[in-house]
Amino acid sequence: MNLADSEEMAGHLAMRGYILTDKLDEADLALVNTCTVRDHAEHRALSFLGRLRQWKREKSGRRIIFAGCAAQRLGQKLKKTFPYLDVVSGAREIDQFAQLLDKNGFTHSDAAPNTAAKDITGYVTIMRGCDFACTYCIVPTVRGPVHCLPSTEILRNAVQKAAQGYPEIMLLGQTVNAWRENGKTFADLLNEVSALPGVARVRFVSPHPAFITPPFLAAVKDNPKIARHIHLPAQSGSTKVLQEMKRGYTREMFLEKTAALKELGFAISTDLIVGFPTETEQDFEQTLSLVEQAGFATAYCFKYSPRQGTPAAQLNLLDEKILEQRLDILLNKVKGLAERAYQAQVGREVTVLMESENKGRTSENFWIETKKSYTVGSIVNSKVISAKDTLLITRD
Repeated sequence: MNLADSEEMAGHLAMRGYILTDKLDEADLALVNTCTVRDHAEHRALSFLGRLRQWKREKSGRRIIFAGCAAQRLGQKLKKTFPYLDVVSGAREIDQFAQLLDKNGFTHSDAAPNTAAKDITGYVTIMRGCDFACTYCIVPTVRGPVHCLPSTEILRNAVQKAAQGYPEIMLLGQTVNAWRENGKTFADLLNEVSALPGVARVRFVSPHPAFITPPFLAAVKDNPKIARHIHLPAQSGSTKVLQEMKRGYTREMFLEKTAALKELGFAISTDLIVGFPTETEQDFEQTLSLVEQAGFATAYCFKYSPRQGTPAAQLNLLDEKILEQRLDILLNKVKGLAERAYQAQVGREVTVLMESENKGRTSENFWIETKKSYTVGSIVNSKVISAKDTLLITRD
């Protein structure tokens, strides 16, 4: 989602004569798009902003835009700490980014922006914000409540991405499967996007377990263009902790939904938090057992990170040694999940969307290497003959 927002802002800058460079010393403008979900991410962004002071001094006319969730949380007071900062653009202001550029003297150019596909996946935002109130999460504060984009705009953007050469469309939203429009559901939208000319595959991030519904499962079952991979954050395996987090589901509900997804051939990845302030040793054991029962393909594990302004930040933190120990145990538990998931693919017939002449990804999001060379963006059907770590090998 951060990448999609960056692309959207870069597009407005391209209309004002800017082109992207990956070399900072060549740049006239630094656009810093930030995340604040974890304290460490915000500190890294601010540290980078501090280092840009010298960069700006080295060449007259250089400018800095600080954008995204950290910008939303910290606001205009950033300019007091970093007086050389030119523009602050919070996450809620992305729809007004063009007007903000105009207001700050970024004038339009006659130069035509380069819209050719840069890789395989075209990102399409379908909603912003979140209506949940998870006690550890800063996102609703910085992103605001849910705002669903109209389907006409979503489909127009998806058509544009496909025309630019992106065969895979990824739909984006903080709780992406909560999208609604006058009776139309996320399942309906998935089918509409997948039916567009040039769209070979549709992915989505980041769904919430509460919206894994029968209509969604039915849509997926009947539509092979919808990728069979889902990143479904669990956060904890303890119903007690989930309730204290205000996640909106129980352990049993989560396992029911993952079981239904696996019946349809989904590979499931997840996020897990250790050391939530109320987490007991028994709660932690429940998270370990969830990893076994859910059969995740991979899991991203984090220590609890208190965020100022959230209800959980008022609770007493667990001892840092306990957090480190539990994280280490959990990381050892999930170690090898991906390798085992790849091994389980051996012998299967798979559909591969080629991302280079000899490499691509299956619908389940597994990387695969082919013996033959194929056109980038083409769909290849083949049989997996072996797996080496996190890479599948086909017979063709």
